[in-house]
Amino acid sequence: MLAIVRALVCGLCIATACAAQAQTGATVALSLGKNYREIAQQPLADGARIEVIDFFFYGCPFCNQLRPMLESWRKALPADVVFRRVPAVRRDSWVPLARTYYTLEALGEVERLHEEVYKAYHDEELHLSTPEVMADWARRQGLDRQKWLDLYHSAETTRKVEQARRMTELYAIEGTPSVVVNGRYLTSSGMTDDVKLVVPVAQSLIGLVRARR
Repeated sequence: MLAIVRALVCGLCIATACAAQAQTGATVALSLGKNYREIAQQPLADGARIEVIDFFFYGCPFCNQLRPMLESWRKALPADVVFRRVPAVRRDSWVPLARTYYTLEALGEVERLHEEVYKAYHDEELHLSTPEVMADWARRQGLDRQKWLDLYHSAETTRKVEQARRMTELYAIEGTPSVVVNGRYLTSSGMTDDVKLVVPVAQSLIGLVRARR
């Protein structure tokens, strides 16, 4: 029993330390080709600030695992850094959940419900790739069901999903979660020993961009 208690306490300490690391902007040593790689320079939406893009997939368990740390880090980023999200579209089966993100965006509900989509998929195990199931979920969040469906199937949402698909290809996204800094430097859970290291590597890449400016 004592061993179990110690293991639980140890796990809690590790989780707390990881959360603190994300919040304080801890960095790690960078190693090109190991914990990050360079991609062809992509255009920046705001050239005055350092751009960070989170390429995610709601159905990805590693994205869900990284989510609390990434959100804490995002909220603590300084004014010279701009954070964007792009739902990765690596195959057609990812399109419905990309539509979900852009529907939330059109409704101005990303801040309130982005994390709730993860919870619905991974904790409640809802089949959110089905539009009707997604619409029922939206209604339970206080949204108008028909308005949700109209936006979900709209031409503008389709345009944004196709743009996200092109970005997934242009940014050479091979898996999720992937974080791209300033349209040039990419790290991902597949390049780090632990998904929790994605945030410290991304923080280090921000430092790299600052040093090279």
